[in-house]
Amino acid sequence: MSVGLLRSTRFRKERERHWRELARIVDKVERGGVSQLTSGEVARLPGLYRQTLSALSAARAISLDRNLLDFLGSLAARGFFAVYGTRHRFFESLVGFFGTHFPRAFRRHFPHFLVAVACLVLGAWIGWSVTDSDPERYFSMIDRSMAQGRTPSSSPDELRRFLYDTDEAHRGFLPAFASFLIANNARVGMLCFTFGIALGIPVVVLLAMNGMLLGAMTQIHVAKGLGVDWWAWVSPHGVTELSAICLCGAAGLALGQATLFPGELSRRDALLARGREAGTLVGGAIGMLVVAGLIEGIVRQTVHPIDARFAIAGGTALLWSAYFLLAGRRVAPAEAAP
Repeated sequence: MSVGLLRSTRFRKERERHWRELARIVDKVERGGVSQLTSGEVARLPGLYRQTLSALSAARAISLDRNLLDFLGSLAARGFFAVYGTRHRFFESLVGFFGTHFPRAFRRHFPHFLVAVACLVLGAWIGWSVTDSDPERYFSMIDRSMAQGRTPSSSPDELRRFLYDTDEAHRGFLPAFASFLIANNARVGMLCFTFGIALGIPVVVLLAMNGMLLGAMTQIHVAKGLGVDWWAWVSPHGVTELSAICLCGAAGLALGQATLFPGELSRRDALLARGREAGTLVGGAIGMLVVAGLIEGIVRQTVHPIDARFAIAGGTALLWSAYFLLAGRRVAPAEAAP
C-alpha cells in the first residue's frame, strides 16, 4: 500500500463517522426540508458542516487522493445548502410570512403606521375642504375621465344612479372606479416604499394626495345627502385597501427615519436593516390589496343592503385588528426574525 493511500485511509477512518452523520442529515433536508429534522439534528448540523469544511481544507493541504477530495467537496456543497439555503415548501413559507413575520413587523412599526394614517386623514380633510369652499378645484384632485360626470354640480339622483349602478349607461363605472382605486393605491404604495429613502418627505406628500382624492369624492356625496350610501360602498373593501396603503407609507417612513437618524449604525447599515422589515410590510400590504379586490368584487355583486355592507366593514376591521394584535406572539423571537 502506498504512503498516500495509507494516509488517506487513516484520515478517512478518523473522521468518517462525522461525514456519514452529516450526509444522513443532509439527505433528510433534501427530501423533506428542515422541518423533518429532530431538535438534536438541527443543533448538530452546523458543527458537522464546519468539521467537514475543515477536513476538506486539510485534505487539500496534504494532497490526499482525488476520490476523497471529490467526496468531501460534494458533501460540503450539499451541507452549505442545508445550512444556509434550506428550501421550504411554498405553503410553509407563506404561512410563516403571514402567520409570523408580517404581523410582527407591523407591531414594530406601529408608530410609523399611525403617522401614515394621519397623513392620509389630513389629505382627506384638505380634499374635503377645498372642494367644499371652491368646487371648481375638485378637478385638480379628480381626473375628469375618472369623474365621468360626477361633479359638485351633479344632482342627488345622478350620483345615486352611479352609486347603485341603476343606469345602464353607468353600469360599468363602479367596477372601473374600484379597479382605478386599487391600482392607484398599489401604485402609491410602491412609490411610498421607493421614495422613503428621500428622507420620507415624498411619502407624506403621496399619502396626503391620495387622501385628497378620497376627501373630494366624499364631499360631493355628503353635500347631496348620500354620505352614508357612499361610505357603505367604500368601506367594505376600503378598510383593507386603505390600511394596506398606510402600511406601505409606514415602510417608506421607516426608511426615511433610517436615513435621517441611523443611530449607532452607519447610514448604509441602518437602511439595510430597516429595508428588510420595510420589504416585509410592503409584501404583506400587497397581499392585503389582493384581499381588498376580492372583497370589492364579491360585496358589490352580492351584498346590497347598507346595514350589511357596514357590518362587513366592521367585521373586516375587527379581524385585521385581531390579526395584527395577536398573530405570531407565541413564536420565539429567534424563530420570528424575518
